[in-house]
Amino acid sequence: MATIERKLLNVEVANEIREMIRVGTLEKGDKINEKELSMALGVSRTPIREALQRLSIEGLIKIIPHRGAFVSSPRLRDIREMFEVMSVLEGTCARMAAEKMSEAEFKKLESLHLELEKHYQNRDHENYLQVNHRYHTYIQELTGNRVLNDIINGIRLKILLYRSQQLYQPRRFDDSISEHRALLEAFKKRDPVQAENLMKTHLMNQCEALVSLYADDDDNE
Repeated sequence: MATIERKLLNVEVANEIREMIRVGTLEKGDKINEKELSMALGVSRTPIREALQRLSIEGLIKIIPHRGAFVSSPRLRDIREMFEVMSVLEGTCARMAAEKMSEAEFKKLESLHLELEKHYQNRDHENYLQVNHRYHTYIQELTGNRVLNDIINGIRLKILLYRSQQLYQPRRFDDSISEHRALLEAFKKRDPVQAENLMKTHLMNQCEALVSLYADDDDNE
């Protein structure tokens, strides 16, 4: 039982560090201070080191021997490959959801979209991102496919980090809501082909916004 608890603890610590990176508490190039993090999270340094190893495998953290762990910048190739895969997976979800959804399920999706519209009008990026996560997760759930869910959940935490960053790029907020409006219309018409294509485009447009963000980063060369 102790081993399981420790394993769960390092997963929780990894999630906390991801969130710190997402909101900008930890920025690219920052050194991770294990002692300060240990005190802030109320855990020993062992789960922190285990979490850092986990995040280094994901590419979020770079561990340099005798120097410590640093927040790394993703390579452009990694960003493109991740979004290429996710666009196919979420496109599949959109197609299956359009084929299967009931009127009641569409109304719930429409309600989520209206929340997006409200936060867009208020230029509230953070709440928009939270609802956007619920929106995409709900479409995923509508497929009823557990295998597809497991595959997507395997990379969702990482892609959420990048999704939040891309929304702050010039015009991306405006483009995002426009893409969501088109998606809602496709779901309303129960058009699986259009829903799939629009979702793929939505993901790849996020990718391009991120590429422009990291294009001048020396670590990407």
